[in-house]
Amino acid sequence: MRINKYLADCGIGSRRKVEEYILQGKVKINDCVVNNLSTQINENDVVKFNNKIVVPVAKKVYILLNKPKGYLTTVSDIYNRKTVLDLLKDVPFRVYPVGRLDYDTEGLLILTNDGDFANKVIHPRNNICKTYEVEVKYPLNNENILKLTSGMIIDGYKTTPAKLNNYRKIKNKYIFNLSIFEGRNRQIRKMVEQINNEVVNLKRLSIGNLTLGKLKRGEYRYLTTNELKNIFTNKS
Repeated sequence: MRINKYLADCGIGSRRKVEEYILQGKVKINDCVVNNLSTQINENDVVKFNNKIVVPVAKKVYILLNKPKGYLTTVSDIYNRKTVLDLLKDVPFRVYPVGRLDYDTEGLLILTNDGDFANKVIHPRNNICKTYEVEVKYPLNNENILKLTSGMIIDGYKTTPAKLNNYRKIKNKYIFNLSIFEGRNRQIRKMVEQINNEVVNLKRLSIGNLTLGKLKRGEYRYLTTNELKNIFTNKS
């Protein structure tokens, strides 16, 4: 088995994430540091991550969290800031976030110990729709909407076209729903910056057809088999 799949099956992270760990020298096989991503794991090999032996997990779990603002989407932080794992008080499994939500972004977040599943959700080729409720500082005009939905150059790459709907003004707030099919770092905030506007609040509402439902901020629950299937069914 290839090293990235083995580590993903151990619940360390998605295949893409564990590749970062390998290149950072955090992985050992038989007490030797490994940095070759094509390394194969043999039956009797002892694999360590951060100097701790890791083995594939026996039970795979999938958790839906309504992430509040003020939490990092990571498993740990060198500055001891709060992470989303601090919200999972009674979860007896080692899990990690699928993708990310910014510190100041709230909403739907999935956590799991299934590396293959995580990779399938976040990989751009699977074209999974992620819908956000976006509140901006200034009103949108037709030119703004066209730019937001046509694809933009973000960090040197052009994004796929997005979908914008339900644009409304509530008192002095300008709010709309934006659906994207990628997950670039701070993508929506950078898109809004390109139309000379500013994100006031950002909340993820759904991934595929999976939604938060009545889950309150900071609450979580385990996903059902049918809900897992809904993630891979994009909204029209």
